[in-house]
Amino acid sequence: MAIIVDLDLQLAKRGLSVGEFADAVGITPANIAVLKNGRAKAVRFTTLDAICRTLDCQPGDVLRWVPDEGVDDA
Repeated sequence: MAIIVDLDLQLAKRGLSVGEFADAVGITPANIAVLKNGRAKAVRFTTLDAICRTLDCQPGDVLRWVPDEGVDDA
């Protein structure tokens, strides 16, 4: 299973740079990069709240789950 972070898509839709977004959310551009590159092991709800507030979106607009290939649900 993989959790995909679609921040690039959301930032592009809104014409926001990583720096502008990081300032608005209140975290460092380096931490934005960790999220965007899928290297984050966790996201605090306060950070997710700030991301959604800044982008005026729902958590599902930023995060999505993709099942592993070849995994049987049975």
